[in-house]
Amino acid sequence: MVRIFTSRWLLALLCAAVAGCGSINYAAQAGDGSFALNAGSLTVGTNGQIALHAVLASDDAAAVTWRIASGTNAVSLGQGHVDADGIYTAPGSLSADSIAVRVEAALASNPQSTASLTITVHPGFVQPLLPQNVALTPGATADVTAQIAEVDAGNVKWWLASSPTGEESAAAGALGSLSSSECQRSSDHYTTCTVTYSAPGTIPPSVVPAGAVYVVAAVNGTRVTSPLRVLVNGQGIVSNPVTNQAIQTGAAVLGASGGNDGDFDTYAGRNGESFVADCCGGTLGALVEDEQKNQYILSNNHVLAESDQGHVGDTIDQPGLIDGACTPLSQPGSTLKPVGTLEYFVPLESRQTNVDAALALATPGAVDSSGAILGLGTPGRDGTLGAGAPMAGRGEVLNASNLGMNVVKSGRTTGLTCSNVDAVALTVKVNYYKDCAETQPYTTKTFENQIGIGGTHFTDSGDSGALVLDANNAQAVGLYFAGGTDGDGNGLSVVNPIGDVLRELGTETGSSLSVVGTNTPHSVACLRYDPAVPESAPYVGPAALVRAQTIAERGADTLRGTGLGGAGILGTAAGRSLDSPGDAAVTVYVDHAAASVPATIGGLRTQVVVTDAGSVARGTAPAMPALEAGIHLSSAALAGATVAERSVAPELMTDPAIFGVGVTQSRDNPAEPALLVLVDIGRSPAAMPATLGGLRVVYMRMHRFHTTLSKYSTGRPASACEVQGLRKISQP
Repeated sequence: MVRIFTSRWLLALLCAAVAGCGSINYAAQAGDGSFALNAGSLTVGTNGQIALHAVLASDDAAAVTWRIASGTNAVSLGQGHVDADGIYTAPGSLSADSIAVRVEAALASNPQSTASLTITVHPGFVQPLLPQNVALTPGATADVTAQIAEVDAGNVKWWLASSPTGEESAAAGALGSLSSSECQRSSDHYTTCTVTYSAPGTIPPSVVPAGAVYVVAAVNGTRVTSPLRVLVNGQGIVSNPVTNQAIQTGAAVLGASGGNDGDFDTYAGRNGESFVADCCGGTLGALVEDEQKNQYILSNNHVLAESDQGHVGDTIDQPGLIDGACTPLSQPGSTLKPVGTLEYFVPLESRQTNVDAALALATPGAVDSSGAILGLGTPGRDGTLGAGAPMAGRGEVLNASNLGMNVVKSGRTTGLTCSNVDAVALTVKVNYYKDCAETQPYTTKTFENQIGIGGTHFTDSGDSGALVLDANNAQAVGLYFAGGTDGDGNGLSVVNPIGDVLRELGTETGSSLSVVGTNTPHSVACLRYDPAVPESAPYVGPAALVRAQTIAERGADTLRGTGLGGAGILGTAAGRSLDSPGDAAVTVYVDHAAASVPATIGGLRTQVVVTDAGSVARGTAPAMPALEAGIHLSSAALAGATVAERSVAPELMTDPAIFGVGVTQSRDNPAEPALLVLVDIGRSPAAMPATLGGLRVVYMRMHRFHTTLSKYSTGRPASACEVQGLRKISQP
């Protein structure tokens, strides 16, 4: 699910992203010299924060009172606020390219003694570029939108890049072209700038992965967090998530935007009237039916039932409120249409449940009864993928024989995307909230035996409820419900196994359930916006590599005792771990994958590279192991790793920094299974051993899973919609 704000007045209260402090100390002294103010930085983005400090001449903290003395932002938008601890929070939107805000402190013991600092605030982006990804044929076009936190002002700079780092390319002409930017501005809206991207006439040969072009935007030197990734392809395929977000005419096709008509937050004005503050929505994932052939829309509990806050009988809309200007059906001007009513949901608060799922009874004629899902069909004349039905039945069970499959999903935010299974037997903690802004905690739920799908671009908020399928045969695999990223190209999407979803919902309905669809297996287009496997090893500092080289040389002697040169082991060198990015490793060259190599040597991880003696002698051996997308392990290896996961997960999950443990395949030695440990990017675990339960351990540092906020949110993010005036609403 995803949410958007409509209230300019709540932005500064609900949305703050903490700004990092630099090494320079900016200071101002009181007029009488009795105390001084200092800060790590005097520049911040909208909704950002700066910590201000008051210090006496003795270097002790000074007791002061803080206030906003003046500011150049429009009065209606405010100058931000400063709390009693000196934390300044910038306003959520600006009336100019930059504003100056003077924050003043007065000594508590002598209010006449004051000092002030002037802070410069720049606007930022309020959401990723829209769409977040798109597939185009050579020569095709797509409109790209950026929204910045300026009211009645501001411009966006656009350019093309050949890599996700977003650096301007010297060969930008080969990547396509951009039209002139057009910006819409008014006193009641954020500035929205749009540009049209035209794909080149041929697929760019120099970009990675092949055909990927990045549309980048910046405002006042601040670059958008996630550039638009365009997949220029020769398969004749055009795919744009705008289709998933649109209002459907006639019977609604699945994979589209939808949600509960009451899934919005309200703000009480001074006169007691209620106003819409923000709203949510997600994806209407699939159609299922019971034994009596009653048809239901399948999605997440947090999409259809508002994380247990909804009620049976609630109206389900298409599209969701997020794509209907936060205007529910009961209000004038609503553009939504009802497609069903909430009928059943698996309670999240129960410790006996293990899925995030709900069903809405489909309104006759309002939903395509074939169960067709956007993007699952074949391309039309213009290359646009049509809708297609998934395989009917109870879905596909994952096992050692199919874990290397390509999986696809069609969702509201990122459209049709493809990736691979990166983890199974996954235990994860997910936080749920009563409100769209994730400010009112409801429950933290631990799910077991989940599926992890790799890639930053596979999903984002708003895709919640999307059906995940085997791209080879259109069999259902699971139901997407949460995801996260490290912000640097690595992400994980968490999926409830489809068998568990249908079983637990069947318990609620009292009837066996199955996916509505076709009985003819068919393939689904695989639009992969992320590299299938790492294209290079992560950076490791030179000092760590020198130490690794020393250990590698000593380790050669250790390995001789196990048959160096005579049992498949060819030599050693300094390397860079893929299982623990940023750490050095000892690369062990072997001539066959089954060679016996210890998981660590001299306290460092080992990395196993299959090559030949000649390549080692010439110095041309690969720098990292050869990897395949997905998991490729024997049934026995998977079973043993699952037992190990169940043994160590309970204790690991007691560490506040760890929020997930599962089974994956080692990237340092692809012949072996490994444990996957998800670590909060902002915290450090008590320990990070290289092995646990006899298995290698893969550590993935990432932001905790979101169900409502975008995965790119690192804290309370900026508003994801226009700064509209408060909209009064009648609550029942």
